[in-house]
Amino acid sequence: MKNNPFIGTGVALITPFNEDFSVDYKSLENIVEFTLSNGADFLVALGTTSEAPTLTQEEKGNVLKTIVKIANGRCPIMLGMGGNNTMALVDSIKSQDFTGVDGILSVVPYYNKPNQRGMKAHFEAVADNSPVPVVLYNVPGRVGVNLQSSTCVELAKHPNIVAVKEASGNLQQIMEILRDKPSDFTVLSGDDGITQPMMALGAKGVISVAANGYPELFCKMVTSMLNNETESALDLHYKMLKMNNLIFADGNPAGIKSLMASRNLCKNVLRLPLVAASENVQADIKKELGVML
Repeated sequence: MKNNPFIGTGVALITPFNEDFSVDYKSLENIVEFTLSNGADFLVALGTTSEAPTLTQEEKGNVLKTIVKIANGRCPIMLGMGGNNTMALVDSIKSQDFTGVDGILSVVPYYNKPNQRGMKAHFEAVADNSPVPVVLYNVPGRVGVNLQSSTCVELAKHPNIVAVKEASGNLQQIMEILRDKPSDFTVLSGDDGITQPMMALGAKGVISVAANGYPELFCKMVTSMLNNETESALDLHYKMLKMNNLIFADGNPAGIKSLMASRNLCKNVLRLPLVAASENVQADIKKELGVML
């Protein structure tokens, strides 16, 4: 059986910045503590939500070290490591310090638009060279191609590929993976808004943006689903429904950073090419926050 530590609510951590665009490590420490004390089961460092493409190599190293230090062994840590140059990605995996890291999250190669055979060969190369378990990340809206259910199920047979973060939003495809996958392979939701229905179908958790900002609600919903407390989970699902859409209305992580700034968890600062959410969206988020919490 595969060893998959990634069950329940994983938080795709933001990277907080100061007004001068430097990394705000103190706020990052507070956010790690805030999410863990409110029920997060694992943390994702340097995923899309972290604005990783705009961080230097030194900053990435320091962000990861900060997260590992504050988590202090209390939960598994997943590290975002993806790319569209397979050989370069394998080289970076070979040179990565995996101290405190329990797995990697690797996105379908973007921009190049590989076919299914290309995706399969890419992920096999990643999994063959990773010293820690690999979680696939399918997000066609960002990368331009879709990891089909049959390809995902084939990859699920690899001994070092333990899960998929499914963010296609295609429930038919997700159900096919859940039906056909090996029993020791896990499906995680990649869409906050459909986490509850995905878990009702058999997913075992989520890699969440929303749980940065309101973990006390989001983690409780996921835990309720894992414990078959479907009624209370459904109540929480509908309670968060509007906000789960609002935080993506002007892009990610613009929405969640606006919400977190309202809760004094970080400053509302992003690095170009991303900018803060529009004033209208920020006002809507603030208003809904007052209703929801």
